Amino acid sequence: MTVDREQVLHTAAALLSRKATATMDEVARAAGIGRATLHRHFAGRDALVRALEALGLRECEKALAAARLGEGSAEQALRRLVAEVEPVSGLLAFLVTENQLFEGEQVDEGWARIDTAVADLFRRGQERGEFRIDLTPVWLAEAFYGLIGAGAWAVQDGRVAGKDFTHMIAELLLGGARRSVEK
Repeated sequence: MTVDREQVLHTAAALLSRKATATMDEVARAAGIGRATLHRHFAGRDALVRALEALGLRECEKALAAARLGEGSAEQALRRLVAEVEPVSGLLAFLVTENQLFEGEQVDEGWARIDTAVADLFRRGQERGEFRIDLTPVWLAEAFYGLIGAGAWAVQDGRVAGKDFTHMIAELLLGGARRSVEK
């Protein structure tokens, strides 16, 4: 039987984002494979988390590129970004909450590239008068990650329809980020 490594990683991310203490046995069971098979692909939990990070960074950077953040208005770019991140939202939800990825000197530089691109999008929106200026671009980027994670969990748990993900995230984020024009 051939194991779809990426599918195993997506399943692991979904489980671990909701149950951080899940064992390798639980990950294997959720992925529909045996523990020995899981260990052939990932020597232990640390190797699994690092593989999740590598996949997540790759997928997030693909989403950033596909969203064409420099084109059109910042609001349009943000809507595209939410739509492009939606397929990997469960993976991103796990990664931004996995503390071991951000401790010590082994932090992958891919995180800095992603953070910079997202914060720069908010900064551009502020500079053009599209977004409110009383919230920092870094804070707006963190809010973006939080909403993506919350949306992923709500869809995963069946509390929200997957087809509503992009609209709900974009509208809530933009409603809070949009600069009010006084009349």
